[in-house]
Amino acid sequence: MMLLALIRPAAISLVAAVVCAVASSCAPVGPDYQRPALDVPIDYKSATTRPTTHPTIATDWWKLFNDPVLNDLEESATRANNDLAAAVARVAQVRAALRVTNSEFYPVVTLDPSTTRSRTSGNRSTTSGGTINGISTNGGSRARTSTNVQVPFDVSYEIDIWGRVRRLSESAMAQVRASEADYQVVLQTLQADVAQNYFNLRSLDTQQQILAKTVESFRLQVSLTQTQRAAGLVGPTDVLQAQTQLNSTITQEIDVRRQRADTEHALAVLLGRPPTGLTIAPKTLDLTPPPVAPGLPFELLRRRPDVAEAEANLAAASAQIGVAVAQFYPTIRLTGTAGFESLDLRHALDWESRVWSIGPSISLPLFEGGRLQANLDQVKARYQELLANYRGSVLAAFRDVEDSLTDLHFRADAALAQDQAVQSAREYLRLSQVQYKGGLTSYLQVIDAERTLLTNEISAVQLLNQRLASTVLLIKSLGGGWDPGDTPATRPTR
Repeated sequence: MMLLALIRPAAISLVAAVVCAVASSCAPVGPDYQRPALDVPIDYKSATTRPTTHPTIATDWWKLFNDPVLNDLEESATRANNDLAAAVARVAQVRAALRVTNSEFYPVVTLDPSTTRSRTSGNRSTTSGGTINGISTNGGSRARTSTNVQVPFDVSYEIDIWGRVRRLSESAMAQVRASEADYQVVLQTLQADVAQNYFNLRSLDTQQQILAKTVESFRLQVSLTQTQRAAGLVGPTDVLQAQTQLNSTITQEIDVRRQRADTEHALAVLLGRPPTGLTIAPKTLDLTPPPVAPGLPFELLRRRPDVAEAEANLAAASAQIGVAVAQFYPTIRLTGTAGFESLDLRHALDWESRVWSIGPSISLPLFEGGRLQANLDQVKARYQELLANYRGSVLAAFRDVEDSLTDLHFRADAALAQDQAVQSAREYLRLSQVQYKGGLTSYLQVIDAERTLLTNEISAVQLLNQRLASTVLLIKSLGGGWDPGDTPATRPTR
């Protein structure tokens, strides 16, 4: 209020009118962003069901698998994962950067009070002189001590005629949207990683159970074969073959336990814990992959956060072209100073001590050695780079969905064939054991039948794990239930 009172009302009104008229009459230079044209397919060629226009995928999509342990792991990871916390911090950074950019819409007002105490020399010469008794004098002066008190308010404001500040704000806002979309990418990757590692853990639990049961069966067979060898019913090769198969299966079981431990460690890190901070009780994998509708391809452009991030980066680059173009035009600033100045500290704030000045300044680039044109060429090339990245991200999104649909389709067919293979392997083992006991075949056939059954049972479990993982990847490739209106909080819950 003091600053405004120091400047004449007429001057304020004139400056305000000029600023408003000039700023509102000029549109920002440079291109206005428009979404690039894309060649979007009308359907997914790998879809096995009729597409729906609005597929429903909840943000807590993992509940489709009906596993309470998985639910707890997903919620814990969302609260405590370090990569997600870093993404939240990046969002906070760009939001703060936007506020910094938007501050250029307002004038800069500074207060710089100062006081100076000075003394002049008593032997300093003066311009006036005279003669005493015919001798010329140089007008010696009397020493003086004075105080100069200044209380200035300095004001500076750039009139955004060409839209440089508006384009900067537009670019910063697009960067905020890109960072928020990047947070969603990190979140979806985290959720998918937790689910895939959990299913892999349960697959290893099932494999370990199968191997443990097989090891016990092989131990009995080794013992039986040794008894038969002692009775002279079989040769030493049968004992060696049984022992070899037992040791090989034990080795396989140990490796599965190692893989399970590593997977549990990975889950702990995803949950923001040290490996010693997580222990998951063993449980067999008995889940069924839920059906997921892919929807229509054109919807993918608004449901994938990575595509949204690429487009936001493209919009930011487009705005930067306007910033570079504005550099070719004159920069107009209004500067003013108002305050108090006095030689006496006691009267420093008296109304009669007021001083003020106001006036515009124009800076027009005439010659900068090609810097402005090079800068414009650089930001245009940057835009072209991000345009290619955006189109590439769209193609990658379509490919992700097609791959996931293909994997689900073929792995479902493979699972049916694998179940039949397991049944056939069990019958093969039963008949081989009957024939061996009847002396109709050698022990090698029994070993081959047991190995065949074990391999097929392990393959069936691994195939179920792959089907569950493909379902997770399909959900992720479809956007994982992301709503473009969702924005992350800048402070993660820890």
